Amino acid sequence: MHNVAHSGQASLFDGLPIRNNGSANKIDSIDQPVHGWYRFVLSFPPHLVRQYIERFGLSKDSVILDPFCGTGTTIVEAKKLGINAIGVEANPVAHLASSVKTDWDVDPDALRDCCAAIGKNAMAELSTQGISDSPGPGNAAFDIACLRTLPPEQAGLLLTDSISPLPLHKCLVLLDHINRASDQQFSRHALLAFAKIAVLHASNLEFGPEVGVARKKKTDACVVPSWLSEIHSFARDIKNLRQFRDTPSRVHLADARQLNELLPPGSIDAVFTSPPYPNEKDYTRTTRLESVLLGYITTKGELRSLKKGLLRSNTRNVYKGDDDDLWISHNREIQELADEIESRRIALGKTSGFEKQYSRVTKLYFGGMARHLSDLRRALKAGAMLGYVVGDQASYFRITIETGRLLADIARSLGYELISLDLFRTRLATATKTQMREEVVVLRWPG
Repeated sequence: MHNVAHSGQASLFDGLPIRNNGSANKIDSIDQPVHGWYRFVLSFPPHLVRQYIERFGLSKDSVILDPFCGTGTTIVEAKKLGINAIGVEANPVAHLASSVKTDWDVDPDALRDCCAAIGKNAMAELSTQGISDSPGPGNAAFDIACLRTLPPEQAGLLLTDSISPLPLHKCLVLLDHINRASDQQFSRHALLAFAKIAVLHASNLEFGPEVGVARKKKTDACVVPSWLSEIHSFARDIKNLRQFRDTPSRVHLADARQLNELLPPGSIDAVFTSPPYPNEKDYTRTTRLESVLLGYITTKGELRSLKKGLLRSNTRNVYKGDDDDLWISHNREIQELADEIESRRIALGKTSGFEKQYSRVTKLYFGGMARHLSDLRRALKAGAMLGYVVGDQASYFRITIETGRLLADIARSLGYELISLDLFRTRLATATKTQMREEVVVLRWPG
């Protein structure tokens, strides 16, 4: 067994200062190209991926997998380095982002020209309605009756006041012209740029890291100019990185707990990923506005189907028939942890439906990760290296969940070798006001 880097033992970051959220997760300016197209708040940074690609000794003949690829940090960075990459992502907006961010096989000049025409048509329609989409005042006299709105069921899926009426109207006009454009070869890039500006420029949403609605609502926003600015950034980055456009990359819209049908046996050299953490963060809320605007979610039933395809990491995606907990039914420590959470709930007199699920979601989370790691083994080459970025949690009645250590124990029970637990950074837990560990669990598959 290799030495385990934990509690003072040597690690990849031995001798380096441990950084907090503000510095460890910040994207350096050199990494902004492509990574900045669309990114989750608190996604792990590209420089971390580079460090582990180097540590794992990957080359241009290697294949790296990110089974929880989110907005594509791992696969984008691998492509920049000329390394073959595969992603798996169950959230359709994140899947769009990671797919588009690794598609550099488009003509950047044609992309700009096509989107310029779309923007011109959208601005012309707004102008006929007496609506200006330029910076500064100018929208005092339009007819409010002309504003487009979302169907009631779609609007009901959003946080109240997620986006104000006029910016929403501008977004819907622009989206309509994107979808009606005669040249659809650039539609996915156009839609990703739209998703970004809808949240960052048009909406009232703020992230810290939970998504919420700002107190001061935007009555207006420049939508089309902001979108065109993003398109120009896309085109510039594509032009600068075209030497890597033929490096293979693929992103599957799929559940990371069901990998056997996606990945050929013995095809993966390395894994680097960050799965959800066991907490009360509903990851579908982070992308809810984009999901609704782009039509990925139009009903509560579709939202439920999306949540069922995700790892159970919060009580808002736990369902009656879930049975991932069976995968860790013989893990005494996780069972005792779940029992402690339930005992604390009873002692505190907490009786809400969500609080009653804390114990169960803890078992479902680690069971889902066990299911994932079990399914993954068939696709790994002998000697494949794996890195899982996970964080300790204290969301459930302030009981600490040592996510990295427990995940490492599960992996070892499935035949993986634990190489190290590398402390990446610390995070302030809102529940306990203490610094929690965020680690990279480094594993090896012996074959």
